[in-house]
Amino acid sequence: MLKSKQEFKEAFINKLQTLFGQSLDESSIADKYVALSTMIKEEISKLWYQSNRQYRVSKEKQVYYFSMEFLLGRLLGSNLYNLGLTEFCSEGLKELGIDLNELEAVEHDAGLGNGGLGRLAACFLDSIASLQLPGHGCGIRYRHGMFEQKIVDGYQIELPDNWLRDGYVWEVRKADRAVTVKFGGHVRLEDQGGRYVVFHENYEPVVAIPYDVPIVGANCNTVNTLRLWSAETNHFDFPSFSKGDFLKAVEKKYSLEATSQILYPDDNYPEGKTLRLKQQYFFVSAGLQSIIRRYKRTHGATPDDLAKIHKKIAIHINDTHPALAVPELMRILMDEEGLSWEDAWNTTRQTISYTNHTILPEALEKWPIEMVERLLPRMYMIIREINERFCAVLWEKYPGDWDKIRAMAIIADGYVHMAHLAVVGSHSINGVAEVHSNILKKEVMSNFYQVYPYRFNNKTNGVTHRRWLAKANSALAGIITEAIGSSWLAHPYELASLHRYAHDAELQDRIKAVKQANKNRLAQFIQEKMGIVVDPHSIFDVQVKRIHAYKRQTLNALHILDLYNRLKASPGLDIEPRTFIFAGKSATGYYLAKHIIKFINTLAQVINNDPDVGGKIKVVFLENYSVSLAELIIPAADVSEQISTASREASGTGNMKFMMNGAITIGTLDGANIEICDEVGNDNIVIFGLTAEEVLNYYKYGGYNVLDVYHNNPHLRLVVDQLTNGFLPVSPDEFNCIHHSLIRANDEFFVLKDFAAYAEAQEKINSLYRDSAHWQAMAINNIAFSGRFSSDRTVSEYAIGIWRIKPVVIREV
Repeated sequence: MLKSKQEFKEAFINKLQTLFGQSLDESSIADKYVALSTMIKEEISKLWYQSNRQYRVSKEKQVYYFSMEFLLGRLLGSNLYNLGLTEFCSEGLKELGIDLNELEAVEHDAGLGNGGLGRLAACFLDSIASLQLPGHGCGIRYRHGMFEQKIVDGYQIELPDNWLRDGYVWEVRKADRAVTVKFGGHVRLEDQGGRYVVFHENYEPVVAIPYDVPIVGANCNTVNTLRLWSAETNHFDFPSFSKGDFLKAVEKKYSLEATSQILYPDDNYPEGKTLRLKQQYFFVSAGLQSIIRRYKRTHGATPDDLAKIHKKIAIHINDTHPALAVPELMRILMDEEGLSWEDAWNTTRQTISYTNHTILPEALEKWPIEMVERLLPRMYMIIREINERFCAVLWEKYPGDWDKIRAMAIIADGYVHMAHLAVVGSHSINGVAEVHSNILKKEVMSNFYQVYPYRFNNKTNGVTHRRWLAKANSALAGIITEAIGSSWLAHPYELASLHRYAHDAELQDRIKAVKQANKNRLAQFIQEKMGIVVDPHSIFDVQVKRIHAYKRQTLNALHILDLYNRLKASPGLDIEPRTFIFAGKSATGYYLAKHIIKFINTLAQVINNDPDVGGKIKVVFLENYSVSLAELIIPAADVSEQISTASREASGTGNMKFMMNGAITIGTLDGANIEICDEVGNDNIVIFGLTAEEVLNYYKYGGYNVLDVYHNNPHLRLVVDQLTNGFLPVSPDEFNCIHHSLIRANDEFFVLKDFAAYAEAQEKINSLYRDSAHWQAMAINNIAFSGRFSSDRTVSEYAIGIWRIKPVVIREV
């Protein structure tokens, strides 16, 4: 490791010359970023090699975390932080006339995820490494990510997210570790000496190339691996090209490589559904082939050795997307390694564990039988056999109860149900917040819980406090360390010591000043990016997350419209100035969500340009939400909007990030909001609305009539009518879909039912904010009690309770 600033500066200048043949003065900011990142990667590589070597020698059990998303954000800053080099490099660069922050800003956010699922996976990888646990990630190297969001005339426009256009300095291509994934064709079984041998013929081969990204642990020598798979081929139809048919010459190449082109292709069309299923099998098959190959080199390659995989390997599937790990591991163990069905099934079930992240039906994936059988013939054969054996067990337990058996079957009603496959094929099923896990056991998966009660458990989500507090809000972190010492960085529960300073006037003033500086920075960004001038001394009220009906951006927006109506009627209305900040992407084919974005931007157009409002409220929708944008927004937030319909949000992790940065939550008793409330107490959070039990009872028994609410609240009736009566400067039918979802569809997510309670909660926020000392005490208490929501705690619970892995201390190189 670099030992002095002088050595660092000399090495940096030398790296610039070596890479680009240029002096410091001649080099661009991008050149300097690449030079610094390359230097840091070389330092990391020494630890990376040592970590892999010790894992092989120690033969300790390792976990592999399979996820469709890994939302890493920029790695230069986090790697410097985890290596303990931030101050060292910053000072060295400053002496060379370079601002480290400017270098960090050069890096593109890796387009490997979209929302909470991907950021959770990234936090888990950080915590696994920082806890010195042997664990790695497995995903897809999306060439274009999901999409780059632009807002044009208030509408979301999707552009390619070409995040790899300048290369990705942190990855290492491992072409020699490539594997082949087989699609289509047909499968033939042949009896050879009393054992069936499987022949997969006329399949379409797709070559999977691994790209490895180092995952650096904080203040330790551990460097784990995120392995991302890319579909690549050198296929080129030269005869067609020679004849002038240029499109045909590359058609096959692009068809094969489409598998890893984009995250979540639009599945409103059969082609999109097929591609999604293809992606899921692609990275699961490639990942498992790679893991088994490595296992055989270290632990032996006989059938007896392979039957003990679960003692050395844990495979964790993050939601249903990687559920094909169950039949794929069965295929490898039986078809390639010669295990019997019974031995393969016993090993598979003990190796795989499953996290469920949702109770929404559309997220509990199911695929048409015909599609699975055509695209993945061997997978379908194995799934069908798993289903038949499982249904036979159910028949013994529930003889004659065909309805229950059909409700639990993996294959039923023309579909393959992936959540059922994941439950049956794993030894552990966990929810991600207490209320979510209880709903799984009592409602969504109650039938399975009756059969496998010992498999279900809870692991409440967490976020890495290193990224979301220590790095994203370094000034606040410095104040905390001065007050309680630095041990909270390694042991986040020790943040609780800050509680005793909640009413300390000096600490309150210092933390308030940091918040104000963060708000000033965000206000400047908004002005530069959007040309909107916001009052940095107003309440920054923030809702940033994926746009979805159940997350209820609509409730927030309707309240803003109601507030605007009241200000128009009474310009002297006594309210604290408020800036409402939104950000988030809608899925490409989600018509309603796209119109919610348009509705928010229409409100911004009306309100921000109305002199009658006098600047008391402003509305801002920041485009292309990302990790790096979140790192700017979250430290500046005063109010954290966590207003999903109770029972619909499995956990949430944004709520934890805002809490760590001293924002006050306004939220429903949903997901981890409940546990946040338990930690901070009712006096330090603003709760409103229906409970999960009340919502579930409405879904189960009915009894809710939205028209009763609509007619009995004049303020509410007005804002709902304004969606379609020409009040807003759009065509009268622009927001018909929102109006329909609220009125004709009987308000599925109880937006109108909770409206009055939400408006009252917002008035409470207004009142609380006016008492600055009290508000600052609430903020400090939120920071103090956020330690429980560190992903270090969550990962420790997984490691002990599910994966059964233990730390491996990596010796210094």
